[in-house]
Amino acid sequence: MDTEALYAVEMRHITKRFPGVLANDDITFSVLKGEIHALLGENGAGKTTLMNILYGLYKQDSGDIYLNGQKVDITEPNDAIRLGIGMIHQHFMLIPPFTVAENVVLGIEPEKNLLLDREKAIKDVEEISQKYGLIVDPKAKIQDVSVGIGQRVEILKALYRGAEILILDEPTAVLTPQEVEELFKIMRSLKEEGKTIIFITHKLKEPMATCNRITVLRKGTLVGTVDTGKTDISQLAKMMVGREVIMEVEKPPHQPGEPVMTVKELEAYNDLGIKALRGVNLILRKGEILGIAGVEGNGQLELVETLTGLRKASAGKILIHGEEMTNHSARNIIEAGVSHIPEDRRKRGLILDFSLAENLILGSHFKAPFSHGFQMDYDSVYDYAGDLVDAFDIRTTGIHSQVKYLSGGNMQKVIVARELGREPDIIIASQPTRGLDVGAIEYIHQKILEMRNGNKAVLLVSADLDEILSLADRIAVIYEGKIVGERDPRTVTEEELGLLMAGGSA
Repeated sequence: MDTEALYAVEMRHITKRFPGVLANDDITFSVLKGEIHALLGENGAGKTTLMNILYGLYKQDSGDIYLNGQKVDITEPNDAIRLGIGMIHQHFMLIPPFTVAENVVLGIEPEKNLLLDREKAIKDVEEISQKYGLIVDPKAKIQDVSVGIGQRVEILKALYRGAEILILDEPTAVLTPQEVEELFKIMRSLKEEGKTIIFITHKLKEPMATCNRITVLRKGTLVGTVDTGKTDISQLAKMMVGREVIMEVEKPPHQPGEPVMTVKELEAYNDLGIKALRGVNLILRKGEILGIAGVEGNGQLELVETLTGLRKASAGKILIHGEEMTNHSARNIIEAGVSHIPEDRRKRGLILDFSLAENLILGSHFKAPFSHGFQMDYDSVYDYAGDLVDAFDIRTTGIHSQVKYLSGGNMQKVIVARELGREPDIIIASQPTRGLDVGAIEYIHQKILEMRNGNKAVLLVSADLDEILSLADRIAVIYEGKIVGERDPRTVTEEELGLLMAGGSA
């Protein structure tokens, strides 16, 4: 068989090790010319490492790379670019004060009298944007355009450098539903132009909607490659985690009770001294899950930190069980019956060098039965930790092992076990399933629903719209630090939420 005629990319027997981690273990991965090919797997499965090798950011320890049937040696990104490979990273590599045109031509600028020929740069960008249907304003500054337009600029940068193979790394992570659909249209258009696209993702629905074939990685190894038309989401989930996964969340009807947290005209600043919350109003009731939907960076982090005592409010009020708790300490808020599952489990949720048992009592460590005066009662600590490990199915070598050696999913289970083990009245869960495999997501969702069904109040902040729609009883949309609308998940559409998330009216 003439592989040169078939395959744009062949990576044969690729192995890559980092200290203590086998990131890619003898992976063979092939992409047909002119196809959209998904590389699917949980965080840590080895997807981005494999593509970073193809793009020259890492060098494989062993194995070979072939482009169009020819063996190539890629030691740096310039080699990849020269060979027609472009990579659009999850976090854009754009310079905000520069214009669209200046960003696209950066590094290979057209010159006139030893200076940037701006007119030619603008003309070049207009021509390439028209050719591929990637409409942008070449004169607009990046700092003034939407995330979706920024992504188009990244794609144009790659095309301007002659890319025939495009690698998109988690490209939908920060897009509204409308921007996601627009991206998919762009991908299909590029495919029609003969481009080859590799789409890195951990989401299950998206590759089914856009890709010809899907390759699944798990724990650094190749599980298999399937045709999109011959598989389904359940099979992909099983390939990702190695077992059957319940994909639908069963949410029985539940009548919410009285308000337990009320937020009135809340304002706060971010770490740069810029106002991030601009008069937030919320009411959270017993026995309900209130979902906060929005594109990341619209005040979600500041809202959660202000509600949990980690950030000072500059104006407004927070009432918990009717008592004003604005700008109280994190300990006082915990004592008022509030638990917090933070979005950054390693930075905010755990002390990595502490043992599993010690992490499971953080926030309660100063109280009986764990502490008597200045003396810790470690027998009580170990008994309690052992019970939580069993109850929450934390996979560990023992309660004395350092928590930093746990997988991401088990780290999250430690935090959920600790926070729910306090039997709180209110749970503030921020991105509770970020970076987890579908099996761990299924487990966390069940625990959140158990709290709601047990008449607890849950504030769920998530960038995953599917998660919000499946779990929430009410959805509040945050945009530029304000709640711009509230919707019923049973009747709202993704398009309607997407409009609100982008600052429009729906």
